[in-house]
Amino acid sequence: MDSAKRVISGTWGEVWLDSDKVSECYGLQAKVGFNKEDIALCGQMASDKKVTGIDCTGSLRMHKVNSRMAQVIGQYIRNGRDIRFTVISKLNDPDAYGAERVVLKNVSFNDLTLADWEAKSPGKVESPFTFTDYEFLDMIGT
Repeated sequence: MDSAKRVISGTWGEVWLDSDKVSECYGLQAKVGFNKEDIALCGQMASDKKVTGIDCTGSLRMHKVNSRMAQVIGQYIRNGRDIRFTVISKLNDPDAYGAERVVLKNVSFNDLTLADWEAKSPGKVESPFTFTDYEFLDMIGT
């Protein structure tokens, strides 16, 4: 890294839910957790670990400006339909070494916030989710 300006800023983040840009989004996190099993090895006291699976989780954080999540999830889940989405995350800070785009596949939201507000506070909605696959479309290089 040649300068602090190369540190990518979330200010330049963008999110798409299927083909719709989520312009009210102010944050997105997606993580892959590793499921591990203990493996005992002869000749050493400590058990080692073997990855036996993964858990893909995330959260979409939005300013409350519309009823987007109620519209895209609400009517389906009430009727017993498990609707799935594709989420694309993009970070493209003009001072960074490049852009990063990742596609989250088979996204399933964990809940639907019907109401969550407080006087003198800007409205926010957090929508946690799981997903089963991901793919990097662009990665940051030097």
